[in-house]
Amino acid sequence: MTLDDLLAEREIYRQLVNFARAMDERDWRALDSITTDDVTGDLGAGKLAGRDALVANMRSFLDDCGPTQHLLANVLIDVKGDRASSKAYVSDMHLGVADQAHLTFSTLGDYRDEWQKAGGVWLMTHRTKLNRAHIGSFEVLGPGPG
Repeated sequence: MTLDDLLAEREIYRQLVNFARAMDERDWRALDSITTDDVTGDLGAGKLAGRDALVANMRSFLDDCGPTQHLLANVLIDVKGDRASSKAYVSDMHLGVADQAHLTFSTLGDYRDEWQKAGGVWLMTHRTKLNRAHIGSFEVLGPGPG
């Protein structure tokens, strides 16, 4: 492994954390510096194409939700030149608001991401979330897409 590979891993890891924090802070503009415009994804509710579609999907669940926290662990990053792939366990907690403040919803999952270095920055080109388990009430979340 080269020093450049180690630096790439560190930069990609920071982007993973920035993505998780953007969701929790509802800072959707932050994804402009984390993903490509044409990022693709599948977060468990079908295929998505483009940053706008990815953000719209996340907002459909999170905008009506209370506080959230997406924790990442067991992160593996493989760098091959200006391309990379990563795997990270995600454990996320969602709290209800108003009449649903007593409810919670959590998932255990695995993010599988693809990355490309463009203009000196590592950007996500694809995200898949594999949902392994959930606990709690879906009522905590917004209605979802469409």
